Amino acid sequence: MNYQTLKDRQREERHQHSEALGLRVHRALSWLNRAEQCSDEDPDGQFIFLWIAFNAAYANDTGDIRIAEGKRFNEFLNRLVELDDKGQLAALTWQQYPKAIRVLLDNAYVFQPFWDHLNGLDSGLYWEEQFSKAKVAANKALASKNTGKVLAIVFNRLYTLRNQLIHGGATWNSRVNRDQVRDGSRIMADVVPVVIEIMMDHAGEHWGEACFPVVEL
Repeated sequence: MNYQTLKDRQREERHQHSEALGLRVHRALSWLNRAEQCSDEDPDGQFIFLWIAFNAAYANDTGDIRIAEGKRFNEFLNRLVELDDKGQLAALTWQQYPKAIRVLLDNAYVFQPFWDHLNGLDSGLYWEEQFSKAKVAANKALASKNTGKVLAIVFNRLYTLRNQLIHGGATWNSRVNRDQVRDGSRIMADVVPVVIEIMMDHAGEHWGEACFPVVEL
């Protein structure tokens, strides 16, 4: 599934969408389109554009820190899994990317407490113990084929990668973080279109108000 397929459908159905959903889908598709224009030699750029597309789909205008970012998209992903009548997210998790997901979950460089430890923060005091416990929890979710839980863990790791890139904590096209950027970009490139499709499949659901709505002064 790609941008053009989804865009053609959106043009046919957008009159049935609420204003908020219409804005979410329109924005998410615009960034998916931009991500697809990135070459294979620019996984950094592709990952960033895909994350913006994902953000456009899920984010609610609820204030700066009223709800932790991780909690927001964890709840969003679990809701999508429940609404995924075609089982597309499960197929991506268990058939297409099981190896990439396991590699990502074993990578300390996308585990936030590791960086908290390096920065001398209390939240990183026992990062190795936290990392071991997190892997146990991830393996349990993998063993029980809990798609929502696995995706939530994966996206929490990808959120750390997102922060590294967005906040200038990585060099473009660097050699030191290629594996996680490439795998993250590939996973996002398949998950984001499915996210948009599920939202359009369930246009009657309440998805909340979009951030920064279009306002005329």
